[in-house]
Amino acid sequence: MNMRLDSSRRDFLASLASISLLGGSGTLAADGPVGFSAATFICDVTPPLGHPLMGGGIAPASEIVDRLSIRGVVIVGDVKPIILAVIDWCEIRNDAYEAWRSALASAAGTEPARVLLSSVHQHDAPIADLLAERLLEKAGARGRICDLAFHEKTVAAAAQAVREAARTLQPLTHVGVGTARVDRIASNRRYVGPDGKPRHDRTSATREPAIRDAEEGLIDPDLRCLSFWSGEKPIAVFHQYATHPMSYYGKGGVSADFVGMARRRFETSLPGALQVYVSGCSGNVTAGKYNDGATENRDRLADRLEDAMQRAWKSTRKQPMTQLGFRSVPLELEFRTGPGFSFEELEARLKDGPRPFDQCLAALGLSRAISLRNHPAIDVAAVDFGSAHYLLLPAEAYVEFQLAAAAARPDSTVVVAGYGECSPGYIPTDRAFAEDDSNLRDWCWVAPGSERRMIEAIRTVLAR
Repeated sequence: MNMRLDSSRRDFLASLASISLLGGSGTLAADGPVGFSAATFICDVTPPLGHPLMGGGIAPASEIVDRLSIRGVVIVGDVKPIILAVIDWCEIRNDAYEAWRSALASAAGTEPARVLLSSVHQHDAPIADLLAERLLEKAGARGRICDLAFHEKTVAAAAQAVREAARTLQPLTHVGVGTARVDRIASNRRYVGPDGKPRHDRTSATREPAIRDAEEGLIDPDLRCLSFWSGEKPIAVFHQYATHPMSYYGKGGVSADFVGMARRRFETSLPGALQVYVSGCSGNVTAGKYNDGATENRDRLADRLEDAMQRAWKSTRKQPMTQLGFRSVPLELEFRTGPGFSFEELEARLKDGPRPFDQCLAALGLSRAISLRNHPAIDVAAVDFGSAHYLLLPAEAYVEFQLAAAAARPDSTVVVAGYGECSPGYIPTDRAFAEDDSNLRDWCWVAPGSERRMIEAIRTVLAR
């Protein structure tokens, strides 16, 4: 077999020597000129029964409705490889996020900053924060966030999947981009009540008809489809849309919910290409206008999402893969102050919180505060494919930041992966703080003023 490998591919192979991929039937080489290459990977990350879900905020896992996975692509160019990956978990935070990035980077022979890892954020799934879990254990708290042994085992398995991806490394010749308008899924949590004042209580499953009848509010209505091709064959397809990805949840049924269902349905129509669903910036966006929590709505929402996936795919425009740019900028978000958020108050709540989930929230806050001492900055990263950008933003950023990213590069299709490093919790706009957005009373560990810093980071990382 004729093996013509550039230096970046040799770096990738060197990191894989321990599993002896160079002998036998390995397919690492490709005929034709040396250029860009890609390999896909997938690994099961389903938690065991009894594992905490949503960081202890809902019932633990009592049944597996559908299996969860991490899915991604390793892209090799003229510098170190880049990984785009999405995991069917609620969140990964602080030291857990660094563990994931470091393990995947090591497996691919690259740097952690070049691992663009995000979570889907459906709630019937794990949250990983290792320090927070250790704080709970040390305090003898009743609350639990994650199983440390399961986490370690799962990270190792995913890293092994990346190593084995070298078996399918193939030329990356084209990038495709398509878009489609989504019908009746997303709505903003914020709406104007009968008294003319803004309210922020439209949840993923909204049962009050008057709230569902209110205006849709600010959303990004489009689904974006980013695909990677080897000649005429699609290698991987990333479908990105911005909404909280839940229909009904909270009773222990582990699931990727309606977005996972739509992904599976699309997969059957395009076998052989890895299908990845990407949750955009949707901290303040839910399906609540169009969903009352009835179980049958999961299927309906999946139908609507898959319809948009199909239309975006049909609209795809392919362009030759001629560039692979990468940029990362540091983002520093100050820890929240005010009543309930001092270190002393969080410690007290950790020990004596009235509910196990109160203890978990305190542990998550403490973990964020402690981690900031040694790691004050979050990486905001973007990959430039020419006709499209893939942008990774942290946590539960509000949809305004996704719209700002699109406005920053009107010449490109910007695919925004929200829910990267999730330790900040909600990252709201200044207006949300000013209006006393009720969602910010917990699960938000950033100070007012974060909007300016987010916008600056977005504009910098996407600059021409």
